Amino acid sequence: MSASKMTRRINAVLSVLLGLLCIAYVYPIFLILINSLKTERAITTATVFQLPTAETFVKFQNYITGITSMNFLQSFWYSLFISVSSVFLILLCCSMCAWFITRVKGKLSSAMYYLCVFSMVVPFQMVMFTLAKTADTLKLNNPYNICIIYLGFGAGLAVFMFTGFMKSMPVEIEEAAMIDGCNPLQIFFKVVCPILKPTMISTAILEVMWVWNDYLLPTLVLDIKSYRTIPMAIQYFRGSYGKVEMGPMMACIMLTVLPVVALYLVCQKYIIEGVVAGAVKG
Repeated sequence: MSASKMTRRINAVLSVLLGLLCIAYVYPIFLILINSLKTERAITTATVFQLPTAETFVKFQNYITGITSMNFLQSFWYSLFISVSSVFLILLCCSMCAWFITRVKGKLSSAMYYLCVFSMVVPFQMVMFTLAKTADTLKLNNPYNICIIYLGFGAGLAVFMFTGFMKSMPVEIEEAAMIDGCNPLQIFFKVVCPILKPTMISTAILEVMWVWNDYLLPTLVLDIKSYRTIPMAIQYFRGSYGKVEMGPMMACIMLTVLPVVALYLVCQKYIIEGVVAGAVKG
């Protein structure tokens, strides 16, 4: 068998395997979607895996019930604000930190880099109780200050990716800007940031997916009665008489998944580009 035929067969097998893997990942989302359009009885019986019929189809009633009964819009605002503020802070501070690490050679910069990388392997369970106490003491236990905590936990991956990319950037570009009269801040925002765009976007998507879907950290830090992000609201969702209504819950889960999926589909080409650029020379 020639090498070209062997390559085609291997590619065909890989395509089939990856297609099956893609179906396995998409199927749970599809299952949530079809059940969000069914009656409560249809979801809790054997018809949970079947498409909606004329008897079980309730149109968008579950979505209306979920939004109105669980105060979905307020939870959506908290999740949106926390995600945007946290990711903005991570991108700004970590890109500056990576720029310092790559351009200022010394023991301090090396120590900062290895501390950030080491933080990626520290299990969250080791620090969560101390974190909850510290957040209460420093008044970080609200949606408007929790971004500082997310900055600490998200810095490891962001600094790693930004540092790897900046090591491949030619210093001559920054030196030319300095000769033209730019100060360090102007060099960073006018020269470095535009070059960092692919890594910025890929890091932002990864961090948004993490912060948006995070349940444990907000539950430990925030007041459950006053502030509930979308994952917290879904966890504590109750219908009439304290009963968990699966239809509205499925609808709210679908509304939670869609923004991140849409963002990922729009920006997916930057993810691979940014990850490869930030890992090759790390």
